[in-house]
Amino acid sequence: MAQPPVLEDPRSGYTFRPHEMPLIPGSPATPDHPRRRRVAYLLIGLFVGLVGGAQNGFLLANTPALQGSLSLTPVEAGWLSVSFYASYACMSMLLLRMRQEYGIQPFVRYAMVGLLAANTVQMLELGYGTELAARAVAGLAASGLSALSIYYLMQGLPPAARIGGMVLGTGLSQIAFPLARAISPTLLVDGGIDRAFEFQFALSLLVLGLVTVFRLPPGQRRETFEWLDVPSTALFVTGVMALVTFLIQGRIVWWDTPWLGAVLAVAVLGLGGCLLLESRRCNPMLHTRWLSSRAILSLAITGAGVRVLVSEQSFGASGLFASLGYANEQLTGYYWVLTGASVAGAVLSLVRLDPKDLTRPILFAILVIAIAAFADTRTGVLSRPNNLYLTQAAIAFAAVYAMGPVLMQGMVRALAAGPGHVVSFIAIFSLSQTLGGLAGTAGLSALQTIRLKTHLLDASATLTAANPQLAEGLRRAATSAASTVSDPALRQSLAAGQVSREAGREAAVLAFNDVFFVIGWLAVIAFVVVLVPWVINRVRGHNPLGKELAALQAMTNRSQ
Repeated sequence: MAQPPVLEDPRSGYTFRPHEMPLIPGSPATPDHPRRRRVAYLLIGLFVGLVGGAQNGFLLANTPALQGSLSLTPVEAGWLSVSFYASYACMSMLLLRMRQEYGIQPFVRYAMVGLLAANTVQMLELGYGTELAARAVAGLAASGLSALSIYYLMQGLPPAARIGGMVLGTGLSQIAFPLARAISPTLLVDGGIDRAFEFQFALSLLVLGLVTVFRLPPGQRRETFEWLDVPSTALFVTGVMALVTFLIQGRIVWWDTPWLGAVLAVAVLGLGGCLLLESRRCNPMLHTRWLSSRAILSLAITGAGVRVLVSEQSFGASGLFASLGYANEQLTGYYWVLTGASVAGAVLSLVRLDPKDLTRPILFAILVIAIAAFADTRTGVLSRPNNLYLTQAAIAFAAVYAMGPVLMQGMVRALAAGPGHVVSFIAIFSLSQTLGGLAGTAGLSALQTIRLKTHLLDASATLTAANPQLAEGLRRAATSAASTVSDPALRQSLAAGQVSREAGREAAVLAFNDVFFVIGWLAVIAFVVVLVPWVINRVRGHNPLGKELAALQAMTNRSQ
């Protein structure tokens, strides 16, 4: 009979008991910490998760200020997002194998040094090229901080609730986005972006100090890297970078730009070549047969679909406020509301987590998104941010509430299939989340542009000299300008420009209402698609995760 593995802490000489051993290689042990140390781990995990998520949050919130500071075109600013998202989506798979090969502490050091280096380069403002490199390193570090946050949270939670650390860690990255948007106006109060970079540098320095003082327990190591990992990783990275480029730059330069076709072809060849190579390997990084199973494919599509629906907020509501002329400093209260709703979603997702029925919270979240999206179709040019507090808070809540169960389903299936499948699931989950959000934004942007042109054409057909409402509007606008402009021709020109701007604003609002309407119906369709198999399983008394949960319970019993 094989002897169980033994793990000893090299610093203290403590030998971990069977129930304290890591569940898979590459993750830290989970000893029985005293209460004060557990609280410290929990607080550090919360802070690390927020800092990791804020890397992308600050980038998106401060893009206009960064464009002004570096004199960037929209396309150049788009490459900054490509640099971040591509490295973030690619690194989840590689970082887990690195932890398995070299141990948890080298992983922590590399992640923190990378984050500190990226924030240092940003603070020094060395130029556009270095900013691109800093964004790539920040994406890599943010991916590492997400895993690091989960590990610290699991150390701080009691044994019965440790699996909830994954749920809470996933929610923290989503909470950080509205939180960064709420904080950013204060950091940009003088019009420059220097304070924002200094604030990020201070956060990374603080995280480095915390994880250095409160180290994670050691984990098991094993040899994982093979020479075939090199071409497979190169193909995967190439494909993901090309696909991210297509989704981000496509909405900026528009989709009929010729070079986008070549980029999409590279994405198909890169990802297709990676999957082909992985399917022929004896010890693959990506278990393609398992990933192509119905359960995993439906799970990935569900996760990506929720990200597409949540784009109603990240693109729809944000774009609507921009069309109405609201700046970030005028939306601080709105983003604080979203932050509070996101926190509520994370907490309730953790409290209500039931491994025996992980589909119900997803159904509830999709239904909430559908109701909120249809409610938002009533917005108009006189709508204010507070008019959307309730609906947008509901969507922010649903976005966080749904992601925990999606992640939990995948991890349960991966752990039951074997530790090697965890890498596969993390890769597909990270990729589905990133590409789902980008695809949602790209698709809704295209829809909004098309509908905007349609509404502008409709408006131009009515804005004729024979229209009495137009004549009355021009007369009022000219009268209001009479006190400051004496030239009648100039007054008439200013009045025409004002009426034209109002018509454009009205057309933009109508286009966003169309976006909300489409999202509402997509959510209804998604709800039905998820509801039907859930009802069938409930009627039959069948739990889709029954076998996997039983296998995990057996593994836990053997370890004890």
